[in-house]
Amino acid sequence: MYVRDSMTIDPICISVDTKVSHALDIMETNGFHRLPIVDEDGKLIGLITEGIIKENSSSKATSLTVHELNYLLSKLEVGDLMIKKVVSIDPEALLEKAATSMRSHNIGCLPVLEDGRVIGIITNNDIFDAFINLLGYNVDGSRYVVNVANDSAGIMAKISKCFADRQINITNISTYYGPRGIEIIIITKDKDTLMMKQALTDIGVDVVQADDTEELRGDRG
Repeated sequence: MYVRDSMTIDPICISVDTKVSHALDIMETNGFHRLPIVDEDGKLIGLITEGIIKENSSSKATSLTVHELNYLLSKLEVGDLMIKKVVSIDPEALLEKAATSMRSHNIGCLPVLEDGRVIGIITNNDIFDAFINLLGYNVDGSRYVVNVANDSAGIMAKISKCFADRQINITNISTYYGPRGIEIIIITKDKDTLMMKQALTDIGVDVVQADDTEELRGDRG
């Protein structure tokens, strides 16, 4: 999974001389919390966020009336408040790298740059969406969790063959290393969880969970 596959393409960008009040209007209208700031060639020069604007507004709120504050924001330019040292990422970077970068810098987005130009933006919500997709949460079928005490060679082939022999399509596989050892999460298109749980048990696989995905999501009353 790459940044290019999950980013928002051609995000709305603003110039350095954009009024803060206008930037806020753009964010509110589109449901954004931040906007990249670019030069005339589309190259990144800064970032303005809703949080930064609020911080600067609240610091003046005690000494200014609402009317005076609104007037100030209508005259103030984003270049006066913007973050100048912006953490960015390449479109061909792994999605995991984007998530790690956001986590380590405690930020909610990364402008995506190609030759210095902003071609996209990836946010923590994009990472969440990719995570949900990776785990197959929205797939209608069955979710199996099997515990593997020892990470032995060939265990995945053994499990996959068990499903293949019964003409059951596996849509998602993920692995979790937790306190109970190695857990493999398998999402399939079948609905007969009792049969498959028994089949997996018969080949020596420890089945921790075997449930209908719609029931797990609460789609069924």
